Amino acid sequence: MKSIDELKKPSKEEQKAAMESYDALASTLKEIHSDYAEIEIEETKDKIKIPVSALKLLLEILKETSKGQPISIVPVATEITTQAAAEVLGCSRPHLVKLLEKGEIKFTKIGKHRRIKYQNVLDYKKKMKIEQKRLLIEMMKADEESGLYDS
Repeated sequence: MKSIDELKKPSKEEQKAAMESYDALASTLKEIHSDYAEIEIEETKDKIKIPVSALKLLLEILKETSKGQPISIVPVATEITTQAAAEVLGCSRPHLVKLLEKGEIKFTKIGKHRRIKYQNVLDYKKKMKIEQKRLLIEMMKADEESGLYDS
């Protein structure tokens, strides 16, 4: 897996092509009513049967590329380093190690090195977002009950 530092931003030309392709693919996908689509490569005239779910992923890639965002695709079963997991969560590596040792995120140890399934990192991130939302709602209710929003 490439590190975030190694990812290259798309050029202006790539962004423009991605934007045009995004619009064309988005309108075409609305017309497809099956699980598979057949596409043709113009240069070779080869026809390829592709799952619509893969085309939807391509649509998301084109969307981000058109915005100038670098893209990385990581299979969710991939095991990643503590540094990569910390980058996904937006925290320091030492903080992530504390979360691992407390049992907040499942991991395996290979020698001295910890490896975390990417899916486990995503699950933890989702759990934290849900908890943040719950706490914000709780704080807003407490503020309303104490009359902070009264005129």
